[in-house]
Amino acid sequence: MSQKIKIAVDAMGGDFAPVEIVKGVIQAVRETDAEFILVGDEKRIMEELKDNPLRSRIEIIHTSEFISMQDSPTSAVKKKKDASMAIAARLTREGKASAMISAGNTGALMEVALLYIGRIQGIKRPAISTLWPVKTGRAMLIDSGANADCRPEHLLQFAQMGSIYCEKVLEISKPRIGLLNIGEEPGKGNNLVVNTYEILRQSGLNFCGNIEMSDFIEGSVDVAVCDGFVGNISLKTGETVASFLTQILKDAIRKKFVAKIGALFLKSVFNELKKKLDPSEYGGAPFLGVDGICIKSHGKANAYAIKNAVKLAMKAYESQYINKIKDHIGGVQKSKN
Repeated sequence: MSQKIKIAVDAMGGDFAPVEIVKGVIQAVRETDAEFILVGDEKRIMEELKDNPLRSRIEIIHTSEFISMQDSPTSAVKKKKDASMAIAARLTREGKASAMISAGNTGALMEVALLYIGRIQGIKRPAISTLWPVKTGRAMLIDSGANADCRPEHLLQFAQMGSIYCEKVLEISKPRIGLLNIGEEPGKGNNLVVNTYEILRQSGLNFCGNIEMSDFIEGSVDVAVCDGFVGNISLKTGETVASFLTQILKDAIRKKFVAKIGALFLKSVFNELKKKLDPSEYGGAPFLGVDGICIKSHGKANAYAIKNAVKLAMKAYESQYINKIKDHIGGVQKSKN
């Protein structure tokens, strides 16, 4: 694509902002041909940029307002209209940026995205799509926390958007769709899941039926669909268990000399494991259903995660997946009229 990609980055979002955010953008400047708009406290941003020779590809838009992780999303978005993530969203909506990235407050970012970027026409509920490390590589969980209460038609659209994203951005042919449930049998689960099963079965998607979390981790599907309540609990549980097991392993190695010797021989194995479990490898989670590219990085995102979020945003922009969602949903709407 000949058009230059410009990415708006919320420099004040996340636990390690703006230090890690700015470092990540600098790394991205080195490794990509994108241009950037850093939105945040200019003085603090310049303390990190200093006289960096790559500064010419980074524009700074100053604002003294930002939304913290502790802020109530709804009230913060109403009161802080010039918050860094809000300005980044407006730049995206106005076409001054090709995409936006933030590691800030997830709830606030979703509200900002809906308020300033807006939903794709026909999409009832945007959703957070998170990539997971699975036995066969990676797979998507959608919704990971945007919608606690859903109806079957919402989950159908999550499946449709997830399938399109996997096909266009992740380059997976005919993505396999699974419905996250407590068992594989069609009649299992609550009313939402039972009713959604029938809709997905007749959807024309590559629907593989109900799956349990163990099936998802085995890599039996490319997209696991669920409501945001189940998705967010699954996401946080997975992150906690991975962190817990890693810490147990580290503690056991420290306690025994023989284990330390063995760890030296297995260093490459441990590094590979760490890389696979590290959310920084995936950069962030796109908000699917929003009429613009909005990438949510982890709240603890470091420079490496931000750099990867930039690469994800670039790939998403070049894939034109949003137009594919618009075409698909538009076609569905027309067929109903």
